[in-house]
Amino acid sequence: MPLRDLALALTVVLIWALNIIVIKVGVAEIPPLMLITLRFALVAVLLVPFYPVARHQLPFLLLLSVTFGTLHFALLFIGLGQAEAGTGAILVQMGTPFATLLAVLLLKEDLGMKRLAGLLLSFAGVIVLAGGPTLPAPLPTAILLTSALAWASSQLLIKRGPAISPMALAGWVALFATPQVALGSWWFEQGQWQAITSASWLAWSAVLYTAVMSSIVAYGIWYGLLHRHPVSRVVPMMLLVPVLAVVLGVLLMDDPLGPHKLIGGGLVVAGIGFIVIQRRKKCTASQDTGSL
Repeated sequence: MPLRDLALALTVVLIWALNIIVIKVGVAEIPPLMLITLRFALVAVLLVPFYPVARHQLPFLLLLSVTFGTLHFALLFIGLGQAEAGTGAILVQMGTPFATLLAVLLLKEDLGMKRLAGLLLSFAGVIVLAGGPTLPAPLPTAILLTSALAWASSQLLIKRGPAISPMALAGWVALFATPQVALGSWWFEQGQWQAITSASWLAWSAVLYTAVMSSIVAYGIWYGLLHRHPVSRVVPMMLLVPVLAVVLGVLLMDDPLGPHKLIGGGLVVAGIGFIVIQRRKKCTASQDTGSL
């Protein structure tokens, strides 16, 4: 990979790792469902007018807005509000093992020894994390793992669904998901208007960052890299995201860095490496949407 493209790939890794920190900053002032509502609304406004889709693709996008938009992202924001940045990032990466299990169970894909080893390492890492003090309470842990499962389900839908450009998919999923999460915010949260009117520039910067930098700029660069290089060369760099998120959590959020997080996180990342490097050689760029 040329040095310029390597720098672009590392920039995307940094954007997505920093996004974990930014989400925590945002949900400290704005309720999580309202924050994701603002993010989706901004993404839809910026993308939908420029990326039209065919009418027959709308039912698929509506379904994906439930699994990928509402379930994955809404639960991600809620869970990160109650978890350390690094630990939350590691738990969300379990979407890849979940996707592998679903592909084996539902699509009858072959598991293979390397992918089996990857699954065992990943789940062993979660068990190690569970024995340490940095794992959040059972409820936010379950929320983050359910978010990862929703991401995994979305990947299978995308694999079986119609071919849609990444930016169109991001824009229209955001459009359909906006009223869903807005309704959830109205039903489950309180003080949204007061939070919005009193939010600091940091909270509004979080909205802009998650919408523009994470959802549009990072994905635009990422899919450009996937277009120019083999998938197996680009996608494994995603393994750096949880590692960098842990580092940023320690530096910026004063998260503790104990042996359980180091060992458990290392096992999760190693297990995902077994799965990703084996699996992505068989995938095309259009079959991956990212999770952050």
